[in-house]
Amino acid sequence: MRRAGCDTWHDASELAVMGLVEVLRHLPRLLKLRAAVVQRLRDWKPDVFIGIDAPDFNLGVERTLKRAGIRTVHYVSPSIWAWRPGRAKKIGASADRVLCLFPMEPPIYARYGVDACFVGHPLAERFENRLTKADARSALELPLKNRVLAILPGSRIGEIERLGEIFVQAALQCANAISGLKLVAPMADSDCAKAFDAVLVKYRARGLIQTFEGRAHEVLWAADAVLTASGTAALEAGLAETPMVVAHRIHPLSYRIVRLFGLLQSKHVSLPNILLNSAVVPELLQDECTPEKITGALLTLFRDDARMEAMQTQLSTLLPLLAGGGSEAAAEAIGELIDRR
Repeated sequence: MRRAGCDTWHDASELAVMGLVEVLRHLPRLLKLRAAVVQRLRDWKPDVFIGIDAPDFNLGVERTLKRAGIRTVHYVSPSIWAWRPGRAKKIGASADRVLCLFPMEPPIYARYGVDACFVGHPLAERFENRLTKADARSALELPLKNRVLAILPGSRIGEIERLGEIFVQAALQCANAISGLKLVAPMADSDCAKAFDAVLVKYRARGLIQTFEGRAHEVLWAADAVLTASGTAALEAGLAETPMVVAHRIHPLSYRIVRLFGLLQSKHVSLPNILLNSAVVPELLQDECTPEKITGALLTLFRDDARMEAMQTQLSTLLPLLAGGGSEAAAEAIGELIDRR
């Protein structure tokens, strides 16, 4: 958006907080930030406000603006299919229109009389013209003959702090077990790269794990297997049709609250498994998210070509499932709302 000429008032990283307990520590700052953004928007009086993701922040902004007579769109539906589907009604009170990335979402909103449409996932657009493994490795200057393991510990500093050491230890153990294994780690931005580099230094792995900034898709196409956190990174690996192991941890108290109150509706956590409604990729969560268990799961994958091929075949069904026009369809849906005004 900045490259396209967008004037940014604040950096998106200011909202990069995950978990229930983690948010509490940042709540005063986030509330102050939201109040300032709302006031600035009310003074500006735009034709339409588009809240992109970040529902805990944006839905509050949208609700206030909608009451003030400003049209509102929420782009990227909260995960109502995973937990608390009844939230759809409250979301409709904030947004005049909800743009959904997943095809199972609009029917849930329809039950509550909310205007919601499936516009396709923007990632589907980016993975339509895939690179071959050879071309991806050539672009990254990686050897064609060696096995390659990609490590994606998350795109937020908090995720890297929770998962970075575990992932690095597991990757090094895999390298000890597989001769010539190349370890690569794409970083979302320079801040993530800096945080991950501190982990590499701690484990003397700076020369053993090669990092790339902002080249995640090339890395996924180049890799034979992926170790990834849950979330968008797992979906990207799935769209790249690269076999993976998903490992994730959140704050222990956050996890207990989710389990205690039955907030999680889905039996799966990673998006590939949720979308395909099957345990296609292994998920190692909380106490199972250890270097030893992750190493075992990755080695099982590397040593079973038939299993890798079967996983690739299942993952290949993700792209047509999520294709729906993406950015162009989203723009048309927003344009209709402005014309209606």
